[in-house]
Amino acid sequence: MNRHRGTSQRMKSLSEMAVDVLTTADGREKTAKSRDYAAQWFAARAAGTPLAIGRADPPLRPARPAEPALLDPRDVPKRKPGSPQGRIALLHAVAHIELNAVDLHWDIIPRFADVEMPLGYYDDWVKAADEESNHFNLICDCLEDLGSYYGALPAHAGMWRAAEDTKDDLMGRLAVVPMVLEARGLDVSPGMIEIFRKAGIDKAVASMEVIYAEEVGHVAYGSKWFHFLCGRHNLDPKDEFHALVRKYFHGALKPPFNEEKRAEAGLPPDFYWPLADQLPPRKV
Repeated sequence: MNRHRGTSQRMKSLSEMAVDVLTTADGREKTAKSRDYAAQWFAARAAGTPLAIGRADPPLRPARPAEPALLDPRDVPKRKPGSPQGRIALLHAVAHIELNAVDLHWDIIPRFADVEMPLGYYDDWVKAADEESNHFNLICDCLEDLGSYYGALPAHAGMWRAAEDTKDDLMGRLAVVPMVLEARGLDVSPGMIEIFRKAGIDKAVASMEVIYAEEVGHVAYGSKWFHFLCGRHNLDPKDEFHALVRKYFHGALKPPFNEEKRAEAGLPPDFYWPLADQLPPRKV
């Protein structure tokens, strides 16, 4: 693998770019850097002169703005999504998830830079980070249209827990983040889209549909590279997935599952139903 770029002017390595994103607190500034670095990465790839992957030390936790206040999940106020304030709260929660996803996809690059991976692996996670950056901005725009903004409400403090738990285990990271947490997004997105459709908030519907379509690819990247590493180490993917999720994920997986979109992303039912908190429905 080409880890060096011979130019007269030194470019940042991909790992240095990732750490710069991770250590930027403001959400709009973070996502602007993320999108700029993604463009630089893909421009270099198109030119046949890929940037160095390099080495850089990622922070244990990414920088965050002063707002929103981060609360224990049990302390985040529950709001009815059918009300105007409830819809704002739902969008705020989505923005928070998307901002964490930007950091998760950049973090996986320097965190595990000691693991030799094909350049396609970096292509996938840079593309995912770029898309998550766009998602964050789309939802922030929707919030602002409704007279709010990201940071106006408290948010979930536990979003980074999966990253900390898997900081020394790339396969664990792939199993828990894209293949469990992002797959959960495929399950709940249709219902969220319908909430905004019923309210006639077309911009939120369009934004959520972009997120829903692109998240399938992010789950697929996780599945692809998880299977790649299982093949490299002669491991059974299903057994390894079950073991890692039981080790790192706190609690059972919650149906109903979006089986069609999960299959599209490379997750067959025998991966996730055995980890569910109830048995699958019986076929009549």
